[in-house]
Amino acid sequence: MEDSYVLHLPDHRFHDLYLCLCGYSICEPLHSFGPAVRPNYVLHYIMEGKGRYYVGDTQYDLKAGQGFLIEPDTQTFYQADEKEPWTYLWIGFNGSSAKEFLRDIGLNSSQLTYRCRHADELKQTVIHMLKHNTSSTTDQFLLESLLYSFFSILARDMEIVAPSKSGGDNLYIRRAVEYIHNNYSNAIHVSDIAAYVCIDRSYLYTLFRKSLGISPQDYLANYRISCAGELLTITSLPVSGVALSCGYQDPLVFSKAFKQRMGMTPSQYRLKKREDVIEHLKKHESRLESL
Repeated sequence: MEDSYVLHLPDHRFHDLYLCLCGYSICEPLHSFGPAVRPNYVLHYIMEGKGRYYVGDTQYDLKAGQGFLIEPDTQTFYQADEKEPWTYLWIGFNGSSAKEFLRDIGLNSSQLTYRCRHADELKQTVIHMLKHNTSSTTDQFLLESLLYSFFSILARDMEIVAPSKSGGDNLYIRRAVEYIHNNYSNAIHVSDIAAYVCIDRSYLYTLFRKSLGISPQDYLANYRISCAGELLTITSLPVSGVALSCGYQDPLVFSKAFKQRMGMTPSQYRLKKREDVIEHLKKHESRLESL
């Protein structure tokens, strides 16, 4: 899960380049997004921590001060580090000249990651966007100007970041992670994951420890608990239903595993999250000011 501030803009009045969404997220360990396809361009910039970005068979290991581009209709996956999860901001945009403008600052299908030293300016630009979240003509023009300002900041001295070495080992990890994300709600085991990627279970363990710092079993369990936490937060499913949705046939086993990792029972977690949401809404404006 992640603590996010997001602005979605379903309507636009500009055509060359226009803002679709923007946000600022503080991610929990191993929080991930994807595999997914976006309908527009999205630029992420990492403020703190580190993580990995996957496009096809290419892996990028990224950290604070770096960022990555997601292109429309391209399947991508990205994940926060287990020990130093990233905090990032992002802007989503499109337009008839979007591809050309990206090319002008050095980004394209072959160059998807970058480095920029102007973190504070990028952050303040996005925070400014988030504060002007109405459909008024004034805000639409202001958001358009802020989008161009974001590009201007990047254009000053942006550097391209080369992808990490992506051999067969990384391909195995990517396919294993995809399998977990697509099948965690079923009663799968590590042996099923190893069989899917066509390698020995012990070798899969070695790859996970080397690349992610965690065993396949713990990754699967953590991912299930993370998804369970999200379901407890955003749905009214009974605990037994959440358990089944996350691959646990026995609600008691689920509750025990959840408490072991989260420090509280599923019911306690749900109550706390609902209280947190109320408190979050009350403090939303003041917290934006402090970002």
